[in-house]
This record gives sequence, structure tokens and C-alpha cells, in this order.
Amino acid sequence: MADIIFCVFLYLFQGYCLQYFCVSFLESRIRDRRWNALAVMVSYAVSRRVLFQFQIGSEKNWDHRVGVGKMALALCVMSVLVLCFYRALHLITIFLVVAFQAIADISRYTTVILVGELGDGLLSLWNWCAGRGLLTSEKAFSSAVNTGILGQWILEYLAMALILYLSLKKIVGDFREKDHNMDRTELLFILTPAAVGLTLCMLLRIVIITMEGGIPKLLYDRYPILIFVLPAIMLLSLLSILQGVRLFQDMLRWNREKSSRIVLEKQVAGMQEHMEEMERINAGIRSMKHDMKNTILVIQRLAVRGGEGENEELRAYLSELERTFEKLDVRFRTGNTVVDTLLNMKYHEAVREVPDLDMDADGLMFPQELKIRSYDIGVILGNALDNAIEACRRLKEKERDADAFIRLGSLQKRDLLILKVENSFDGRLAGERPDGFLASDKTDKDPHGIGLANIKSTAEGYQGTMDYRVEDRVFILSVMMKNERRDDDGSRSDK
Repeated sequence: MADIIFCVFLYLFQGYCLQYFCVSFLESRIRDRRWNALAVMVSYAVSRRVLFQFQIGSEKNWDHRVGVGKMALALCVMSVLVLCFYRALHLITIFLVVAFQAIADISRYTTVILVGELGDGLLSLWNWCAGRGLLTSEKAFSSAVNTGILGQWILEYLAMALILYLSLKKIVGDFREKDHNMDRTELLFILTPAAVGLTLCMLLRIVIITMEGGIPKLLYDRYPILIFVLPAIMLLSLLSILQGVRLFQDMLRWNREKSSRIVLEKQVAGMQEHMEEMERINAGIRSMKHDMKNTILVIQRLAVRGGEGENEELRAYLSELERTFEKLDVRFRTGNTVVDTLLNMKYHEAVREVPDLDMDADGLMFPQELKIRSYDIGVILGNALDNAIEACRRLKEKERDADAFIRLGSLQKRDLLILKVENSFDGRLAGERPDGFLASDKTDKDPHGIGLANIKSTAEGYQGTMDYRVEDRVFILSVMMKNERRDDDGSRSDK
């Protein structure tokens, strides 16, 4: 009777672990998570109890076909439970089901073998005590044996529950990219260790009982060394499942950093090309403007000599032409050629989508002895402006009469340079990614969602940091950096 009670409590706890594992990755179908969790716990406990009765009721419960069939049936029942109580039509669901079953079986076999041998040793101790006359009555011997069996059950079920819970908690904690859209190759990578562990448990079910003279006998009773080898294999398999999850997450992070570096390199290369092109164009404009000013001045003087009345229209035309050339001056002047080029380029790109955009950079000034590399500042401002322009565009799509603005400023405190970019937006943030940065609203999330990551990475190269906050419907980005030279590898340069 006590064994049945322990089994029921174990199954309920396993059901709790199953719902904890699934709800960390999947959305519950029942809106109230507590009721959903209770339904999963009870359904799992009932299904496991039915499977247990099926095995006990078999005439040959040691037959490996029964064990293998029970495992396959348990996987099917668990899959049905997950599909019934969670929105689980995702590839990650396959990993959740297989990993949970593998860890549950590994914990059970490991504890049954180790604790079972402990119980056999305890029984031998009672027999030794009885032989030495320490247990003088049958009642005392029976009480000692029953106490030992009860203690063995408690230790066994506690160990199974503890291994299962801690392992699942480790996976949930290490699996940071829970919203990642997993493809088949990634699923195969992360599923393989769990599938291997499940296969080992199935193999153990087949070979754990051998026949000697028509009598079933445990394999490790025949080969005592397996008492240590089998649990070691199980624990190594469990470790491979846990490390596989951690390695998978590291790979995702490495791939994101690689994508970030590629985008960053393209931005730098594109910025350098734009700088060279804009410098060439500006040089030509300045030369043409200088020549045309002299030409217009000569024509105006000649027009004055010809009489006021007949040349009034010509002078008005020439004055308008001069004002047109004045408009060729650059809009933004911060004292940094790279930043001026970038701001003018981004402004002209922005007004094509947001014609009434108010872009103010009067507060953006740089010290005469600027040691931070210009293209690093360009990377920061370029990513910040891309995000700000996109936010203003979305705002104007939703509210045509809304004020769309971008304000840029800077502040120097001793050897610190602080850049600030403010922009209006619709008041809706897309939420944070697992790495702490804001997610992108765009369909192509991977390249667009790493703008802030590039800003932070560049700032950290100068022992700086990045922060953002929201005031009403204004997004405020602040970047702080030390005004010092840095080599390409991020180390300080004294040159």
C-alpha cells in the first residue's frame, strides 16, 4: 500500500515537472495557468498509473517487449497530453517530449540500481545483526526490515524527483532563446543526446533481466561491476543532454555575434564609400559655387550699367539663382566631417519617407581633440538614426498629424563623451529579446534587431555603455564612451 502511495505522489510530481517544462516553452491552451497545470498533473498521473497497471498485469512483466511497448506508449500518451494542453505545433515540442521521457527514465534507472543495492546491503546488515543476536525477536527483525524498505522507498522516490526537477530546471535556465524559430538541423542537433539517452534506457529495459535455469535474474546481480557502470553511463547520458542544450545556446549566440559583425563591417564599408563620394561631390559643389558666384556678380554689375528698368527682371533672376546656390551648403555642421556626411545623408534619406521630419543636431558637437575613431561614432549614430527614422515612419503611418522629430546632442564630462538621440514614436515597444535588447517589429528580424547590440558593442570598446528609456512617447538613447584611442582589437592605444 505504501508503495502505491509513493508511486502516486511521484507521478503527480512528474506531472508538475512536465507542465513546468512545457509552459516554459509553449503557450497554455487554458487561460488560467494554474488550472492548466493541475489538469496536466492529474492527467499525467492517471496515465502513468494505467501504464503501471498494464505492466503489472502482464503474465511476463519481465519480457522486454512489454518494456519497449510501455516506453513507446508513454511517449505517445505524453505527446497527446502536450498537444491537448499546449499550443505545441512546433519542432521544439519533439525535443520537450523526448528529453522529458529520457531524463525521467535515466533518473529512475540510476536511483533504482544504486538505492536498490543500498537496500540489499541494509537487509544483509539486519541478517548479520540477527545472527549476532542483536535482533532477538522475529518482531524486531520484521520491524527493522520494514523500516529499511520504507526508507529505501523514500530515498529512491526523492532521488528520482530531485534528479528530474533539477535537470529540467537546468535546461529551462540554459535555454535562453525560447522564442527562437528552430529549423530541422537545429532540432536534430539538440534532440540527438536526448534520443541517445532514451535509446540507452530502452536497451537497459531489454538486457536488465536475464534468464538462468528458467528463472529471471537481474543483469548486475550476475555481473556486479555493472552496479557502478550502468549508473555512470546513465549520468553521462544525462550530462550530454544538459550540455547539448548549453552548447546549442552558445551556437545561437555565436551566430548572432557573427551576423552582427558582418552587418557592422558592411555599415563601416558603406559609410566609408559614402564619405568618399560625398567628399568628392562637396568638393565639386564648392568649386562650382565659387565660380558661379563670381560669374553672377559680374553679370549683375553689367546689368546695372544697362539701366534700372530694362534689367530689373534679369537682376531678380540672378538673385534667385544665387539663393539656389546658397542652398547647396550642408545642413548639419558638427565639426566632424564623418558625422556631417552621415547626418546629411540620413536626413535626405529620411525626408523621402517622412517629408515633415524635424531633425535637429544643433546640440551635437565634438571636442577638438576627439580621440574616438570617427567611423565608430558613425556606427553608433548610423544605427541610432536608422532606428529613429524607422520609428518616426511608423508613427506617421498610424498618425498623420503627429509630430515626427529626431534630436541629437552630446555632452563632454572630463574624458567621457555622452551622445544622446531622442525621437518620437508611437509609444509601442516590441519587447525585449533574451539578450536584453529591444526586439524588431520588422519581418526580417535578424539583421534589424541587432542595431542596439552594435551600438553597445562599439561603446564597450571604449569602456562605455548604452542605455535607453521612454518618456511619454519619446524614445531616448544614451551612449557613454571614454574619449581615448583604441586599436582594432579594442585595446587602448597610446599613439
